[in-house]
Amino acid sequence: MISFFKSEGYIITFASASRETESAFNLSQMDVEKRNIKLNDSSFDNFILELDPDVVLFDRFMTEEQYGWRVAEKLPNTIRILDTEDLHFLRKGRETAFKNHTELSDEHVVNDLTKREMASIYRCDLNLIISKAEMRLLKERFNMNETLLFYLPFLFEPISKEKQNSFPTFEKRQHFVTIGNFLHPPNFDALGYLKEDIWPKIRQKLPKAEVHNYGSYPSQKVNQLHDEKSGFLIKGKALDALDVIQKSRVLLAPLRFGAGLKGKLFEAMQTGTPFVTTPIGVEGILDKNNSTSFSSENFDVFADYAVKLFQDEALWKSKQQQGFEILNRDFKKEYFEARFSERLQSLRSNLVEERYQNFIGAMLMHHMLQSTKYLSKWIAGKNSK
Repeated sequence: MISFFKSEGYIITFASASRETESAFNLSQMDVEKRNIKLNDSSFDNFILELDPDVVLFDRFMTEEQYGWRVAEKLPNTIRILDTEDLHFLRKGRETAFKNHTELSDEHVVNDLTKREMASIYRCDLNLIISKAEMRLLKERFNMNETLLFYLPFLFEPISKEKQNSFPTFEKRQHFVTIGNFLHPPNFDALGYLKEDIWPKIRQKLPKAEVHNYGSYPSQKVNQLHDEKSGFLIKGKALDALDVIQKSRVLLAPLRFGAGLKGKLFEAMQTGTPFVTTPIGVEGILDKNNSTSFSSENFDVFADYAVKLFQDEALWKSKQQQGFEILNRDFKKEYFEARFSERLQSLRSNLVEERYQNFIGAMLMHHMLQSTKYLSKWIAGKNSK
């Protein structure tokens, strides 16, 4: 998003209430100003009035809940865009259904989190949706007007033949790999599932195989899974994710719940590393008819796929090439950025008219201003005492 808006000539200010960590990206490299903002504090009003932006982009719905009403009140003509990242209510609903050992139903998908997130989507002028599957859900299940939604997945420059040929070959690659923040519930569940149900079957057919598990924030529970005897190794945080993935032969991602697009699978395709995942993992990347050789819910089949990919060089090369084709065909940066630029121009030219068409959003913003506004002011008043 920062790269896109820079290319469009925007001056960008990155504002966050979070404390900056050592691993934070150095935004000054991109000539982006960073500002710290407070929660439930009127100092944001002065900040946003002084800045007077043409566009405000909210990172996930929780940020819009906190600051959206302030932007709308102080700068009513500013375009408000929500970057959903993924649909949080869908991920939570799937997690609940999974833990209750039941099929996903309306009981799981329509909950209090759904109402909060959907309200945030309606209050914004445009919402960036990362997955085609989530676009379908919003339009078909929730009857949302398509003008409020814009499909914007992960974006990549084309991977040239020269670049494709520069990656380590089948023979030079070793081991299986997993990667993902261990604090993220889908990743932690996948790690345990791999250790208990899938890895023993892989190891039975490949007695010397190792799986290297990378991820930030390895807890004691995660480290207890480390087992050198079985080749199940916890490696902790990867200093360079693309480097460790491209040195591996096969990436494993046995995700049993989640939402959005899975960054680890895109990193695998970027580096020419075939992967094995689940239908949840491949959602939004491939349709069901084309995903069978990449994914399975059955851990026996999953293990068989993994072993075949690890041993069969011809199959491995075929899947590697498929990954390059998927990125170059379906996630072209130039194509989506051009469409997004056109949509922004249209929104700017017709902002008043489009807002008139979004009566639900106007109604929700009215009630937001009347309720959340005064709750926030009450918190601010309490904090000042």
